[in-house]
Order: sequence, then C-alpha cells, then structure tokens
Amino acid sequence: MSIKDEIVKISHLIYQNKFVAAYDGNISALSERNTIFITRSGVCKGELTIEDILEIDLKGNIISGEGKISTENKLHRFIYSKRSDVKAVVHCHPIYSTAFTLVGEGLIENYFPEVILHLGKVPLCKYATPSTDELIVSIKDYVENSSALLLQNHGAVTFGESVFDAYYKMEKLEHAAKTIFIARMLGNPRQLSEEEINKLISISESTYGIKIK
Repeated sequence: MSIKDEIVKISHLIYQNKFVAAYDGNISALSERNTIFITRSGVCKGELTIEDILEIDLKGNIISGEGKISTENKLHRFIYSKRSDVKAVVHCHPIYSTAFTLVGEGLIENYFPEVILHLGKVPLCKYATPSTDELIVSIKDYVENSSALLLQNHGAVTFGESVFDAYYKMEKLEHAAKTIFIARMLGNPRQLSEEEINKLISISESTYGIKIK
C-alpha cells in the first residue's frame, strides 16, 4: 500500500469513527523524497480520494496536485521540523477529546497503563486561531516531548512513525477520553499509584519494547 493509499484509508476511518464532521480534519505524511503528502482543504474525509492529496515541500509550496492546501499545513510542517522521528500527522476533532479541551483539561492523569506506554501525558495547548502562527506558538513547548496534543477549543493532533501509527494514537486518545468521561459520571476514577507507574516503567522496554523517559 502506498503512502497516499494509507492516507485515504485513514481519512475514511476518522470519518467513520466520527473523529471529524463535514470537511474537518487533515492528514499528512512524509514522502520518500522528504516532501509532504497532505489532504487538500474543503473535502469530506469520508469521501477523500488519492486525487485529493497534494504534495508540498517543507516550506508549504505545492509541488503536485490540484486544489487548495489544507489551512493547517503550518501545524504539520512545524511538527516535522521539530521531530525527525515523525513521519505522519493526524489532526481531528474527536468529540470526547475535544470536550476535555472545552473545559480546559489535558489528559495528564495516570489512569491507563496502555496510555502511559503509547501516549504518555497529553497536554492541553492554549487556544490559538486555527491556520495562524499562533497555533505554532501554542504547541512549541510540548511537541518535542509528546506524541499527542489537545488543542484548546480545537480538537487534537497526534503524530507517529507512520500514518497508521498516528491514527492509532488518535483512536487511543479518544477511547481514553470517552472512558474517563463515563467513569466520572459514575464516580471518582482511580488513578494508578506512583508504585504502579514505576513498576510499569521498569518493564516497559523489556516487555513492550517501549522506552519511557
């Protein structure tokens, strides 16, 4: 499967899972020649085709494809510039994760071993006008040490070593946010203790192949 095919598949998944509505969201991935494939603006992600994917350079200039470049291309380009290990970025408006941003909360409490292992703490980035340089400023203190960010009043962004990796992080983020929301409706969710967290960290590399800083 080509990188463009992967973008199309994940685009359809984020729409099917209601992580986006209408024309919301954008997905990008680095090409083998260090350019960026990114979904164009104004297309429903549930109907996206390969023709809706543009190729741009690291400065945001269109190399190939037709249509308007995603207004959030600055966000994607900034993440790539700060993280040499990142090969794909997914930006969505998942309902539960976005709800946390509306009440000014990040997902920084330790409830789930799998979230600690695969996402770590998910900080809340202060609100910034979408598509502007303000958005870059809002994430700059977090992007180098996180793989998932909540954008206040604006949704979430995840990034990883592949399009699928970035998507699965978004899926895990939304699942965690939904579960925490339901748990709070039932009562007071139990956090993992410091001892439990340290034990998880001590086996993370040998058991899961994940090195936690």
